[in-house]
Amino acid sequence: QVQLVESGGGLVQAGGSLRLSCAASGRIFMLNAMDWYRQAPGKERDFTARITNGGTTNYADSVAGRFTISRDGAKDTVYLQMNSLKPEDTAVYYCGAWQYGSHYWGQGTQVTVSP
Repeated sequence: QVQLVESGGGLVQAGGSLRLSCAASGRIFMLNAMDWYRQAPGKERDFTARITNGGTTNYADSVAGRFTISRDGAKDTVYLQMNSLKPEDTAVYYCGAWQYGSHYWGQGTQVTVSP
């Protein structure tokens, strides 16, 4: 089993920045891609960003150019740097990780962007 713990959420004004962290622990040998999803109230959980073992990244169109995903392999930690935040970025942000075809989720961290 893989455990994922997110941190760094909070309340920020529009235009501000936040950095989310996600630390992986447990049976983390051969973790593959790690990603971030988000879920706004009353909506489905949506893909936000992904980074592979090789460092390839991809982003949802809604965050491209504003968010940056990065990974510290030595610490088995993935980050999401969020800049130029908008009220529509308000959501619970979930970290995810792939291992041997299974996807694991963290518990989520709330991000609230005020106008």
